[in-house]
Amino acid sequence: MQFTSFVFILFFPVVFAIYWWVLGKNLKAQNIFLLLASYVFYASWDWRFLILLVVSSAICYYLGLKISEAEDLKRKKLWVNLGLLFSVGTLFYFKYFNFFIESFADLFGIKNDLTLKIILPLGISFYTFRMISYILDIKNNKLKAETDALIFFNYISFFPSMTSGPIDKGGLLLPQLKKERVFTIESGSDAARQILLGAFKKLVVSNSISPITQNIFQNYENLSGSTIAFGAVLFLFQMYADFSGYSDMAIGIAKLLGFKTTKNFAFPLFAQNIADYWRKWHISLTSWLTEYVFTPLVIQFRDYDKKGLMLAVFLNFVIVGFWHGANWTFIVYGALQGLYYVPLVVNNQINKKKKLSKTIPTFKEFGNIVYTMILVCFALILFVAPSLKDAFGMYGRIFSLSLFSIPQFIKIKILGLIGVIILIDWINKEQEHGLEISRFKPMVRRSFYVFLIFLIMYYGVFGNGSFIYEQF
Repeated sequence: MQFTSFVFILFFPVVFAIYWWVLGKNLKAQNIFLLLASYVFYASWDWRFLILLVVSSAICYYLGLKISEAEDLKRKKLWVNLGLLFSVGTLFYFKYFNFFIESFADLFGIKNDLTLKIILPLGISFYTFRMISYILDIKNNKLKAETDALIFFNYISFFPSMTSGPIDKGGLLLPQLKKERVFTIESGSDAARQILLGAFKKLVVSNSISPITQNIFQNYENLSGSTIAFGAVLFLFQMYADFSGYSDMAIGIAKLLGFKTTKNFAFPLFAQNIADYWRKWHISLTSWLTEYVFTPLVIQFRDYDKKGLMLAVFLNFVIVGFWHGANWTFIVYGALQGLYYVPLVVNNQINKKKKLSKTIPTFKEFGNIVYTMILVCFALILFVAPSLKDAFGMYGRIFSLSLFSIPQFIKIKILGLIGVIILIDWINKEQEHGLEISRFKPMVRRSFYVFLIFLIMYYGVFGNGSFIYEQF
């Protein structure tokens, strides 16, 4: 049940109506209904994996209580390790088991008879990271174990951010589940604007670009290098529109239910370097890894100065790549991102933040943006390639003599839609999200909303409801 599907368009208004108009003054009834709605939402993909979700939630809930109750450090460590072993082990089995078996067999040239037909449960990377952060936060005394099972099960299965994030930590979502939620016209209007923007990004921009990039990367051997390079640029906008569009809708839907969730994008198309890009892209993942992986690694390697920092960054991004999928292309993708950081570490620029000009970017800012996006697009070849052989084949074509041939499929409509996204982001780059155009007169704002609705109705591609990050 995707957010852009007809079924969800029927599902959510019913949930919204019952949630507010029937159960609005009964917090416990709201939470019970919210959990049921989340389970219906998840079961609509495959009811068998709902069992896995419920069992995982129950085990994590029990282990959280045991960690909190442990009186000595040794017993506490035992429960923490069991929690991590279960969470990581479940993710490993469903997502990485076949990858390791196949890689081991290929490495030693032995026959592989252990590959299993494993279906990847939807959203498992996202809700597993929620469970891991919950266990580690209890261990580090940042969070108290939740004693109310209803509250905890809602936290793990919260349907707006269930299948593709954002990855909300317990410290943000659990307290909101315990207090009365209030719906206001102001919050509802803000949520509607964010959902509208997300729908435009997904249905119009991403779905319009998708057939072009798919055709390019599936037939790269017969295309010029410039066409493949242009395809990588198009894929950047496709993925940004797709993933940030999902996040906009997820955050807006959660807001309609009275919840504030984690911001996931902060206008990454205007990043001034690769570190700035990752601070603005998939924020909930990068902040999660910064807290639970990168920071411990920095502490571990602190005696090695900049070399230790480089190693911590590199290992962190290898994990970022591997999180995306069980394929060597993703591992190399992450490693390449880590290597991009080397000049920033050497020049002490890894944590420097700069505000962009309010009107138009300066020549230096524009140059930084272009350079950063070239690095991003170059790495995205690894992201889309089915194998390293295909990735190197695409790179070979890009750097061949065919680089300067002109792509034959450039469409004014696609360039125009990309221009609309860039314009929206630039105007709103200092706002919380992309449609907070309060400084414009009401007539201008309403006209712009009508314009987006027109684009969705006229140019929207409704046949492709799936989101890129559902597979992760």
